[in-house]
Amino acid sequence: MVAIIGATGNTGRIVAGTLLGRGEKVRVVGRDARRLAPLVQKGAEAFVAEATDEAALAKAFAGARAVYLMIPPNLTSPDVRGYQERVSQAEARAVEKSGVEYAVMLSSIGGDKPDKTGPVVGLHVFEEKLNAIPRLNALYIRAGYFIENLLAQVGVIKNFGMVGGPLKPDLALPMIATRDIGAYAAEALLKLDFRGKSARELHGQRDLDYREATAVIGKAIGKPGLSYSQLPAWQLKTALTSMGMSANMADSLLEMSDALNSGYMRALEARSAANTTPTSIEQFVTGTFVPAFAGKAAGA
Repeated sequence: MVAIIGATGNTGRIVAGTLLGRGEKVRVVGRDARRLAPLVQKGAEAFVAEATDEAALAKAFAGARAVYLMIPPNLTSPDVRGYQERVSQAEARAVEKSGVEYAVMLSSIGGDKPDKTGPVVGLHVFEEKLNAIPRLNALYIRAGYFIENLLAQVGVIKNFGMVGGPLKPDLALPMIATRDIGAYAAEALLKLDFRGKSARELHGQRDLDYREATAVIGKAIGKPGLSYSQLPAWQLKTALTSMGMSANMADSLLEMSDALNSGYMRALEARSAANTTPTSIEQFVTGTFVPAFAGKAAGA
């Protein structure tokens, strides 16, 4: 049996759906039973628990041979690192107490760095906590830049007629669709062919900078002249907090952007068949971005 944290999120729902489709027993863990209900209808067992509740998570992991671990996003937290610490501590201790043999954890490119990478620091610390569990076989998926981050541009384009953000326009990033991360994690949880502790990067279908991404978006939404502008941190922080994000989270994301811009946070592996995933930006924009821009629900 496999227990899944974040089973209703972008990666977790793909993990759960894939495993259920392959006949695996799955326990989906989340804070809201109603959101877990569709997975229960597909055959999953639901367990309601907060990601910070060590005792509840230990019960959720009991009897599982493998777990999918992640730190669910909390954009409104006034103390991002404190929140991450509570989640990673609860999940790691629950793994240790329950005797789980295998763990696949959603990490990030930059997970090798101990500081100056914003929210990715919390993932580095999480990896270290799992490293300290001697008998555990753990795989850390260090994923590239989520292509879903482009969805934040829907409102920017509609309000200002451009794409804007903190990253340098010519900074090539390994952009990856979260569904591809979920598919990779599901295969790892099916095969359980990893031993000890290891990190594997996923780079998406190809590297892209924001100018290239903007060109694809512009063509798809009928705005071929759409342009990208790198915006100053103060302007972005104001925009992010006005949308409900905490000031601390905004600062954390801007620190991550600085780490990407400087090259401090970057992929360590050369691109290869092993770390290249199938979903292209053209597929993502057509299937997800364009419906979101049109005001329709994005396809899964």
